[in-house]
Amino acid sequence: MNERVLIAGSGIAGLGAALALGNGSRDITLVDRDPPPPQGSAEDAFSHWERRGATQLRHSHVFLGRLTTLIRERYPELLKELLDSGARIFTFADGLPPALKGRYAPATGDEDLGILFSRRTTLELVMRRYAARLPGVTFIDDAGIRGLVTARDGASLSATGLKIDRAGKNEILNADVVVDASGRNSSFPDWLRAEGATVTEEESPAGILYFTRHYRLRDGMDEPPRDGTPVAGDMGYMKFAVFNADNRHFSITLATPEIETDLRVLIVRPDIFDRICAEIPGCARWTDPERSEPASPVYAMGNLKSVWRSYMKNGEPQVLGFFALGDAAVRTNPLYGRGCSAGVVHAHILRAALDATRNPTARAKKVEEDTRAALRSYYDAMVRQDLQAIRRAEHERDPHYRPGRRARLARSFIEDAIGPATRGDLEVLRGFSRAFHMIDDPTEWLKRPQILAKVLAFWAMPKAVKQAKGFYPPKAGPERSTLFEKLDLAA
Repeated sequence: MNERVLIAGSGIAGLGAALALGNGSRDITLVDRDPPPPQGSAEDAFSHWERRGATQLRHSHVFLGRLTTLIRERYPELLKELLDSGARIFTFADGLPPALKGRYAPATGDEDLGILFSRRTTLELVMRRYAARLPGVTFIDDAGIRGLVTARDGASLSATGLKIDRAGKNEILNADVVVDASGRNSSFPDWLRAEGATVTEEESPAGILYFTRHYRLRDGMDEPPRDGTPVAGDMGYMKFAVFNADNRHFSITLATPEIETDLRVLIVRPDIFDRICAEIPGCARWTDPERSEPASPVYAMGNLKSVWRSYMKNGEPQVLGFFALGDAAVRTNPLYGRGCSAGVVHAHILRAALDATRNPTARAKKVEEDTRAALRSYYDAMVRQDLQAIRRAEHERDPHYRPGRRARLARSFIEDAIGPATRGDLEVLRGFSRAFHMIDDPTEWLKRPQILAKVLAFWAMPKAVKQAKGFYPPKAGPERSTLFEKLDLAA
């Protein structure tokens, strides 16, 4: 008899679990509160698919090389269907800064540094249609999950199914394995605490709010040239990024610190959002009304924080046959787009554990160990960066703040060493990119002697030389006081 797996949620992590486990050796059922996608195109999904359970669905997404490579190597037909639906791969060579374009020679591993350009709705639509054709995979939509079914054998607690509400009727679905892929608002921790289980959580604030608007290139218009003008940046009081997508769509996300109360109240207005974009060179040429037109309102997302959740106590699992994936277990600030890649990687960690043994305790321990090995360094790095960004945002509001020597050195190392080195040396850029794409550890790349030596050499290079060689980007955008004056806000 095939092992029965119930997956709560059919977002990216749930779909990743369906891909990983749906090889015919298990019976997989995904239960989701939301309706299925419309029977149509990627445009229909973006315009009409209601996903209350995925509040971030229509925010900007970047699908990193870790995810793109996994799909390419394990699911080539899925990749073909994504490309046929209008998604595209932006390669390492495509993103080279101007100073390196003429000196590029492909190297082994560059093929793993491609970004999949797609709206989240398009990716989910195509992944779902692909998963639904896999042997043993079933979707139950429009069904609320009301609780976890458990059984006790002495001190041991096991998950045995889900309580669901379908069409106003209560049902119990039985399973050998229950997977929580219900996202950042998961109810499973509370349900398990009520059963006496210990659920440990680490939390750290992101300190920012996200605001996203989608646009579409007008007929006959092309994307702006990639000439070194920053398409992403941090101005201290605001972060911005342009995200390419499928079928001539792109989006822009503006992220404001939580403490910028006046700015975040105004930014949800489409006219203000577009006025701000017009003041940022890297955004302005994309949102130029002659080049593109808005394709959505402004979407807002808050309550952002990093969370690491564990169902282990003193090295022993608190509940057997239960696994949390993606944002339900590990989530970070969406700033670097790691969530979707982490969710699908996490699903394949589960697949490896279920394939390795039928022992439920051994499975739980292996998932815990492998999750920590694969994802913990990215979590820790994001927590550190968020805390630094929160401090910087506070300083931006203080006209009397003067950074100390250590702070000046740290900022100079980023702006005058790492930044120019990634724009002027291919080996440094590759090292940075492999960390960015979640292929290598996010901090170890800079500790390699040959890379560190090159970064330090750039730091020692006179600024005027670096400027002349194009190793500094143009200014990202206006000062806080300048922008606030144009928006009629008191800075």
